[in-house]
Amino acid sequence: MTIDLKIFGDLRKKADPKVSGTLPLRLKIDDSGIIWIVDILRKFSIEDDEVSHIFVNGRYAGLKKKVKSGDTVSLFPRNMSLLYKWYFKREEDE
Repeated sequence: MTIDLKIFGDLRKKADPKVSGTLPLRLKIDDSGIIWIVDILRKFSIEDDEVSHIFVNGRYAGLKKKVKSGDTVSLFPRNMSLLYKWYFKREEDE
């Protein structure tokens, strides 16, 4: 299973401590053990409360959203929070 991952802001350093600049960190994850968004967070030692917004294929999602091969997942930290939670329903599979 291959997932395209975009990590923004302060969360980038969790995945790559040597990252610099301001562009999102883009990674390809090839891990058959990833089923849920929360599995991605655990892979990079990111705590649930460090993440403000999650998008799967451009749609606002939650920690319990399932991911599949070919999905694009974007993670935003708390200090980059948006107003999505007030206007859009989070998609989750559980």
